[in-house]
Amino acid sequence: MSEEKKPTNFLQDIVEEDLKGGMPKKNLGFRFPPEPNGYLHIGHVKAMSISFGLGEQYQAPVNLRFDDTNPAKEEDEYVRAIQEDIQWLGFQWAEVRYSSDYFQQLYDWAVKMIKAGTAYVDSQSSEAMAEQKGTPTKPGVAGPYRDRSVEENLELFDKMKRGEFEEGKHVLRAKIDMEHTNMLMRDPIMYRVVNKAHHRTGTEWHIYPMYDWAHGQSDYLEGISHSLCSLEFMPHRELYDWFLDQIKDDEKPLPKQREFARLNIDYTVMSKRKLLALVESGTVAGWDDPRMPTIAAMRRRGYPPQALRNFVERVGVTRRENVIELSLLEYFVREELNRTATRVMAVLDPVKVVITNYPEGETEYLSTENNPEDENAGTRELPFGRELYIERADFKEEANRKFFRLTLGKEVRLKSAYIIKGESVVKDTEGNITEIHVTYDPKSKSGSGTEESLRKVKGTLHWVAAEQAVSLEVRQYDRLFMDEAPDGHKDKEFTEFLNPDSLQLIQAYGEPSLKDRAVGERVQFQRLGYFVVDPDTDAEKTVYNKTVGLKDNWAKKTH
Repeated sequence: MSEEKKPTNFLQDIVEEDLKGGMPKKNLGFRFPPEPNGYLHIGHVKAMSISFGLGEQYQAPVNLRFDDTNPAKEEDEYVRAIQEDIQWLGFQWAEVRYSSDYFQQLYDWAVKMIKAGTAYVDSQSSEAMAEQKGTPTKPGVAGPYRDRSVEENLELFDKMKRGEFEEGKHVLRAKIDMEHTNMLMRDPIMYRVVNKAHHRTGTEWHIYPMYDWAHGQSDYLEGISHSLCSLEFMPHRELYDWFLDQIKDDEKPLPKQREFARLNIDYTVMSKRKLLALVESGTVAGWDDPRMPTIAAMRRRGYPPQALRNFVERVGVTRRENVIELSLLEYFVREELNRTATRVMAVLDPVKVVITNYPEGETEYLSTENNPEDENAGTRELPFGRELYIERADFKEEANRKFFRLTLGKEVRLKSAYIIKGESVVKDTEGNITEIHVTYDPKSKSGSGTEESLRKVKGTLHWVAAEQAVSLEVRQYDRLFMDEAPDGHKDKEFTEFLNPDSLQLIQAYGEPSLKDRAVGERVQFQRLGYFVVDPDTDAEKTVYNKTVGLKDNWAKKTH
């Protein structure tokens, strides 16, 4: 029987058709071209998965190219962060390139276009240019500088390059068709004056290419065969091809632009401009705040890279825009962590339990599994003694028959330990319970093989030995926004939908093994959820971030 063929998406079909149509496989090349003006977010995972995925499938090179044509917004910090994110996700680029690598070549081609009469310097204000460009239903009209002489255009463009003009004084435009039905073809701007230092070229340049001029030419120079981008660039494809026609060499194949639907997720904002506003306003603690949709934030929150890759693979590649539920991403995170995370004990809202018939001053060590999903994960020893902590919500003085946790007169099992029975409580002057007194069955030790150890009780609780407990700072995160489409309201700012309870700081207790785990290590707090060691952990404090709960509780909040 032949091997079952893996389903393909339409971009893979395009590549296959080109190969069948005569394109040599050695000519295949792809690129991932982020602008270094912010941190990558979950939407970029889809984009890079497409290009790097095709590279892996066809053993073709994939360049990481930084679209660094706007020195006002770009920084080396973002370049480093983007490289770290891509490597963390497990992708490998062939070469690191920059649009700024090609500034001289782009300039030379622009001069060639001026000499050919297909580019000119326009000295109108931006308002005047917008006016003469028309509307989608109204043709544009020629501006007063459209027919400048080649000599004057060359002189002005040279002065622009040397920094002799203020920003906004002149621009270089392509001369195409002011009545074109596609407004992007109505003499688009190729260069503008920006008198700011560039993160790589310093003050060498005073003019910078626009995206539409730089992008296709960079693809051409790098030998990219398929320039894959999101659907908002579909109207740009005609201009992409036109620019390539102005500079092409008949000996070299042209790249082709093709578009796919970007990733949209509910309860999430993915505009880098809006994310930057959250950072600059102090609404979040930085680009890697675990409530943010950036890859750095998801790494800090404890999301495994494989979960992100599984998620975007499940979402697939389509031509139609749609909104994916955040709970689907959390499902893949939960699935991966269930397979890999060590099970540990921690108590977030502790109340003390005293086992009155347990020997005072004695400590024993009980064996427990590290991960029941992984037979090779082994076991570890937990200290157990007369005084413990359990969750306050796991006890009620009086409870109905459906309450299967600890109450007076009834039994529960302590995970990997003994069966205990509630006997009495101690309260403070305000009536708050400060201690729960219980008795234990010394023959009911888990795994001991005695008849009493096999006795079934309905409730099982997690716990921490009080004497050996380590203090933890737990950061419990929820969704940053309360609305499914926080930036989808024309009459309201997206910040109006911020969730005031998106971060809760909790002082908790954990088992001793939680003290010395490495930053980034992921664990399951049994019965509570998945957590990760935060980089703020130091000799003075141990910090854990909540990654995701054991099940999706958000639907209950919204229905």
